[in-house]
Amino acid sequence: MEQFSVGDHVRWNSEAGYVEGVIIKKHTKDVEYKGHMRRCSKDDPQYEIQSDKTDHVAMHKGKALTKL
Repeated sequence: MEQFSVGDHVRWNSEAGYVEGVIIKKHTKDVEYKGHMRRCSKDDPQYEIQSDKTDHVAMHKGKALTKL
């Protein structure tokens, strides 16, 4: 699975269609995010991404992301 880095520009599919943004944090250990426990590891990290259009921050696994 492709690994991403902080600063990478990525795209993901949301309920409202495709969204683009920049990775602002990479999580490699389990973390509580917006009231939910997110399972993360070095082999399967999750990424916080800030939307280009709205500044909203979302967290996704790498398999949901495409590097631009």
